[in-house]
Amino acid sequence: LSPPGDSYGVLPRPCHALVLLNPQSGSGRALDDFQAVVQPMLAEADIATTVFGWRVMFQISPLSPTERPHHAHEKVRDEDLSQWDTLVVMSGDGLLFEVVNGLMERPDWKEAMKKPLCILPGGSGNALAASINYYAGYDHVAKKKLLMNCTFILCKGLYTQMDLVSLSTASGKHFFSFLGFGWGFISDVDIDSEKYRWMGSARFTLGTLQCLAKLRVYQGRLSYLPVAAEQGSSPAPRDPRAPLTNGHIPPPAGTGSLPPDSLLAPLGQPVPAHWTVVPEEEFVLVYAIYQSHLGTNLLMAPAARLHDGVIHLFYMKAGISRVTLLKLFLAMSRGTHLDLNCPHLCYVPVRAFRLEPRVAAGIMTVDGEALACEPVQG
Repeated sequence: LSPPGDSYGVLPRPCHALVLLNPQSGSGRALDDFQAVVQPMLAEADIATTVFGWRVMFQISPLSPTERPHHAHEKVRDEDLSQWDTLVVMSGDGLLFEVVNGLMERPDWKEAMKKPLCILPGGSGNALAASINYYAGYDHVAKKKLLMNCTFILCKGLYTQMDLVSLSTASGKHFFSFLGFGWGFISDVDIDSEKYRWMGSARFTLGTLQCLAKLRVYQGRLSYLPVAAEQGSSPAPRDPRAPLTNGHIPPPAGTGSLPPDSLLAPLGQPVPAHWTVVPEEEFVLVYAIYQSHLGTNLLMAPAARLHDGVIHLFYMKAGISRVTLLKLFLAMSRGTHLDLNCPHLCYVPVRAFRLEPRVAAGIMTVDGEALACEPVQG
């Protein structure tokens, strides 16, 4: 179920979990689903829970709920986490993004990041939950069946490592990302469909049709460090189903400071000579994904695994027709989009990338959260 050499830990029994839950994520059923589906299963597995929720008008735990944004980020950054054996996030991918970056801001981040994290699908996209379901070898499922599968994984208590990607922007922002970075069509769909959040995952279908109707082209320079060039090996196979067993580079030992971005030149300086610069500079989309799924029904990178040390870079050149683009997204639901051999869609496994927009146009996203459009690398 994972690349050779991965090791697993096991949660203790009894186990105490801190559950970070956003009752308003997705279609707004996260709290109901937690009480109806998750809590009974965890009780059977001897996992006690402390639930921390917010943006609600009533108390759901002894901890104080709040309406402030980014409260989960602040809580895991400042809280004494020693009383819990695992942190459970029941929401969409955006809340886990808050949690990961809150943990990485702690002075003891090296120890804090050893705390096992669990994602339970409670949002609209649920990409990481769908990816873990896929890695575990389960059939494709959605909604409550996906929630049950992910809760069952938590009940079993096995945990392993997951890669993070370090992203930095020209304005000095620095993020740690577990899912993907996007610019163009996919990010447009993600953010433009926010107003349809009440529809659940169907919001993405409606958003896709709307963005197809007003298909945009974005100008910029894309550069990357291919896996093959960085390792001095032969080119990686184009078939996305071919296994990738590239080793993960651990962060350097030393003080509590964050590991340096050793593969990157500073933004504003040219990329290293052994990088590849894409000759085309007009794109419909650029997406760097590190997990298999872009959403519950979008198997974008079937070769991806939690701990493969690879960024799966996709970019779509300008000139593609709306019909062909729609066919690609329909095929992505089965993970067969590269089998269509579309000349406008390119895929390459990389270790690092840089994107430099010509102008500040279009939406950028990291793990589904909107960013200002500016040069970025990871």
